[in-house]
Amino acid sequence: MNENNLSEEGLRKRLTPEAYQVLREKGTEAPFTGKYYATKDKGVYHCAACGFDLFSSDQKYDSGTGWPSFTDPITKERVATKPDMGEGAERTEVICPHCGSHLGHVFEDGPTAMPDGKPASGKRYCINSCALSFEEEK
Repeated sequence: MNENNLSEEGLRKRLTPEAYQVLREKGTEAPFTGKYYATKDKGVYHCAACGFDLFSSDQKYDSGTGWPSFTDPITKERVATKPDMGEGAERTEVICPHCGSHLGHVFEDGPTAMPDGKPASGKRYCINSCALSFEEEK
């Protein structure tokens, strides 16, 4: 991606106002409103700001929260985390390691097995739909 597209001015022009507010200002979209919370298609989810590969549909599950939820990123290096003390609660923020954009939060209340019986991490990566783009598997 062109570095000008990753400047704050470039991101502000390219992203929707909601996506910019979530990705760059650490906002949150309303639950059950994002385009990917119920998506069941196979493919890869990317950072909407920079296109970095983050999550596979193989790790996506319905957490009932209204946001796309994943048990793990593609690899542990595909996301960064840091403590977040905002909103009066101690949480762990999930960040794109490539461009530093806010994606959502990770919690320790995820499944330990996927519906197909494969083991899962027990984590719930709760990610804003507008922080993602999706590339369907061909």
